[in-house]
Amino acid sequence: MKLSELNIFMAWFLIPQTLAMGWVAAVGRVLLELFGTITQEQGIPGRIVGALLLLGVILVIRRLHGGPLPIVGNPEGKGYRFGHRLIFTGNILAASLFVFQLVWHWIPSPAAVMVLAQFTSAFGYWVMALWMVGFSFVYQSTLPGQSRP
Repeated sequence: MKLSELNIFMAWFLIPQTLAMGWVAAVGRVLLELFGTITQEQGIPGRIVGALLLLGVILVIRRLHGGPLPIVGNPEGKGYRFGHRLIFTGNILAASLFVFQLVWHWIPSPAAVMVLAQFTSAFGYWVMALWMVGFSFVYQSTLPGQSRP
């Protein structure tokens, strides 16, 4: 898997993870409780199992698709590299949001948790814009160039 394919794959994993973070964790928690494990509502095991289930769904979709997930882009086209940089930045911010949801229980200061929660919530909004613009640039790299008369 090339770096650009990995970047797009991670975006396809992190988009639903960021948009439906609570739902993904709830599905993981329900699955754990179906197998007899008692978990807390905002517990780490439910979040991890939900993320693993989501990763499995993305892998199955990739396998059924028969290749890299859309959008592939043209490495020679305009905006391809810039679009991937924006998508990568969005992936980093979304990953930090996901990691914060796993480790905030261990931060001793409630004030620090509150400040970090506000920052990571803002990351959730920023990543949507970064992914939207990044995917747009990668898509535009596939379009033929326009010639001027």
